[in-house]
Amino acid sequence: MKIKTIELSYDEVLKLPRLKHKKPLKPSRFLATVVRAVSAPTLKKTGFTYTEERMELVGKQPCLILMNHSSFTDMKLAFGIFYPRRMGIVTSVDAMSGILGKLMRLLGCTPTHKYVSDISLISDIKYMLYENKTSVLMYPEAGYSFDGCATTLPRGMGALMKRLGVPVVTVITEGAFHRDPLYNMLQIRDVKVSAHVKCIATPEEIKEKSVDELDALLDEAFAFDNFAWQRDNKVSIDVPFRADGLHRILYKCPHCNAENQMEGKGITLTCHACGKQWEMDEYGQLAASEGETEFSHIPDWYTWQRECVRRELEEGTYLLDEDVDIAVQVNLDGVCKIGEGHLTHNLDGFRLTGADGKLDYRQSAVFSHTLYSDYYWYELGDVIGIGDNEFSYFCFPKENVSVTKARLATEELYKMKRTRRRSVDSAKSAKENT
Repeated sequence: MKIKTIELSYDEVLKLPRLKHKKPLKPSRFLATVVRAVSAPTLKKTGFTYTEERMELVGKQPCLILMNHSSFTDMKLAFGIFYPRRMGIVTSVDAMSGILGKLMRLLGCTPTHKYVSDISLISDIKYMLYENKTSVLMYPEAGYSFDGCATTLPRGMGALMKRLGVPVVTVITEGAFHRDPLYNMLQIRDVKVSAHVKCIATPEEIKEKSVDELDALLDEAFAFDNFAWQRDNKVSIDVPFRADGLHRILYKCPHCNAENQMEGKGITLTCHACGKQWEMDEYGQLAASEGETEFSHIPDWYTWQRECVRRELEEGTYLLDEDVDIAVQVNLDGVCKIGEGHLTHNLDGFRLTGADGKLDYRQSAVFSHTLYSDYYWYELGDVIGIGDNEFSYFCFPKENVSVTKARLATEELYKMKRTRRRSVDSAKSAKENT
């Protein structure tokens, strides 16, 4: 999938019309039928099946559908499950760019910026549920899974459930991640796909539970591990390119600690700094060609990298300081390439400069719980996305830099800052009460 790009100066971008808020449209039955028909070959090829749990409690009433985000296949799977139920769909702004965006709007999609607080989105969801009388499909992770486990979920989903007061349904897929993992350069594998569809809370249950209890329900539903599922169920993916791009996830060598020297190619992951190699077997597990296998399970390696980033943050040594190519989006007409710039990320957050000093954007460390980073974004390159509800900045590092590390650092820094803020607030409150 590609996105429309235009080369403009930053001054020209500033003159472009901004995205105007529009109420969500009621989904076109005709377009929904077309999408279901277009999805049929993929559903047949993957042998798609799904199971249901407690769905009799939902019936035909509008509900909030929360689906995990594994690959480009997800939308087809959703229509395979819920058609002909009408669904409004919460979609990222960049995904609705160009002519396709106009059709998506008729399909019931409504645009929002990833990982940016958007008060209007809540009213749009309520509008879809209560005015359009349609269900609403959301991907609470917002971004695709990197390591086959859930992307960090936002806190506050329980509060949203309380405000909406409709049944909440989760859809958790198996096989969709392995069919088209983000790191693998859009190479499709022949994998059977299934899903489990469950009503995790009725309106009555939502009233009885606290926000924390509802968040815990969602956390439990999204506690999946696709690589463990593949290993435990002996799902064979015996393709010669299964390790292609694996260095996008596993950027740090556990043998010599070098970063950005890894390369996944064929069935092998190699560190070019120390020469160590690991082979990825048909069940998604790693084994060192020589010596100790530090991590056979990819999510364990990913977790170790997170712990390393956390230590850098705690020691004050973490720093991303890179030249980047910049693209900017202000509306649904496409993204505008404005040339080169410089991106830094440290304990204070992000700073992006460019356009001969005219662009100077700062984003605090507590702006968002995670980061919009992506691999091979619209076939343009690995990207770090920052910005607000007016401007989206897509930064493409010029050097071999891990956008995965930037995401991990953003998530860990957010946790650290929020924990410190709560500690300060608690201490202040205790002092005032004495």
